[in-house]
Amino acid sequence: MAPMSFTLRQLRTFVAVAENGSVSHAAQALSISQSAVSEGVRDLEADLGVQLFDRHPRGLAVTQRGHQFLRHARAILAQVAASRLALGGERPAVAGALQLGVTSLMAGYVMSDLLARFRRANPEVTVTAIEDSGEYLEHLLIGGELDAAVMVTGTLRNRAALMVEIIEVSPFRLWLPSGHPLAGQDAIALSDLAAEPLIMLMVDEMEEETGNLLSALSPRPRVAFRTRSVEAVRSLVATGAGVALLPDLIYRPWSLEGDRIESRDVSGALPVVQVGIVWRRGAPLSPAAREFIALSQATRSR
Repeated sequence: MAPMSFTLRQLRTFVAVAENGSVSHAAQALSISQSAVSEGVRDLEADLGVQLFDRHPRGLAVTQRGHQFLRHARAILAQVAASRLALGGERPAVAGALQLGVTSLMAGYVMSDLLARFRRANPEVTVTAIEDSGEYLEHLLIGGELDAAVMVTGTLRNRAALMVEIIEVSPFRLWLPSGHPLAGQDAIALSDLAAEPLIMLMVDEMEEETGNLLSALSPRPRVAFRTRSVEAVRSLVATGAGVALLPDLIYRPWSLEGDRIESRDVSGALPVVQVGIVWRRGAPLSPAAREFIALSQATRSR
């Protein structure tokens, strides 16, 4: 078997297509031709021997193997960036202010970790953050009242006015109580969920993803409970009130009461949730904002 020989340029091209969803948008983001993007993706797929994208009339969708490789590609590019920074000598101290926005679900599962790392690396920066709906955060970004926001990017309403840096792609997985019969199966199909009562999480940034999820289930299971609380979902699942389909990034193996929750893959066309750093297109970024975006990319790619 011939050794892999992909290039950093191919990795950057692949990541750009995965994040933008089309060759044309990736070409625009990279400032190269569409033919160069298409050729780079084809060469990378040939080198890996893996289909990274499903082609359809509206663009490209990342395959399951593509999602697996995407994590590695981001990690490689982040390590290259870190190495270049290390070779450049001691990094000058960043100061000033950083104004951030975050949606409710991302506040606890993404932002807290990012802020902790950012503050350790940049103690001279004063950080303020506001939690609100995605729609309102977009309004603040476009109005110049925020430097950046951490949010689910699939529901952006003003994409043409915003720049997006994807920092996490999280697949939906099935949450089950310990001892549930499905947990012992070698494979779980969407059809296996038809008879299961479903616990739905109905928070702002998950509304559209939840709708996409339900439309992927055929036949549709009975929705037994709708809640805006992740902890309520955990407790309900753990005590056998139903099962849940939720992004892997918010999975934890225990409820607040200490009951075990299992997580399993489901074979079928389930949507994924993309989390990104969002800022206003064309707006000059402060050194603190640039540092936050760079650190977010490197941290979440590990």
